[in-house]
Amino acid sequence: MLAAMNIPAGTTTHGTAARLTASRIGGLRRADFAAFVMLVVQFALGIYVNLYVTVPGADHGHGLGQAIANGPAGLTVHIVLGLLLILAALGFLVQAVLARRPGLIAAAALGLLAMIGAAASGSAFAGSGHDGASMAMALLAATGLLCYGASLFLLPRPAAGDLTAQGRR
Repeated sequence: MLAAMNIPAGTTTHGTAARLTASRIGGLRRADFAAFVMLVVQFALGIYVNLYVTVPGADHGHGLGQAIANGPAGLTVHIVLGLLLILAALGFLVQAVLARRPGLIAAAALGLLAMIGAAASGSAFAGSGHDGASMAMALLAATGLLCYGASLFLLPRPAAGDLTAQGRR
């Protein structure tokens, strides 16, 4: 697996049918890093919401729409960012599938599943206030961080001459 990290861009590797161009690698790297950064921000925001935001008792047992519309601002931002993060994770998975990189596909799929699970746990926590749901949400977010961090290492590094092909001059 470590040998895949040093494969020059634009080459075909064993087990792949498509050519990985510098442009595709750059797109994958940007999508992966964007999901990673969004998740770090989401994780920090979740800690803030857990420590400093109180969900009104009248909102317990209601869905995400009710929490977005009537919840405290911190909770609303946390929910909306979480939904955007699921879309970013889905976009990264699509790009990984198009690149035909099995390890990357697995990490992206697991990351997406972790984001969906974290959203479900977050919804359960907002509805019930149970600490177990909050813990599950945090562990799933950490799983997502691990997936997106590992994905950055699964991508081949572009050759020095390919940096200008990616728009970095």
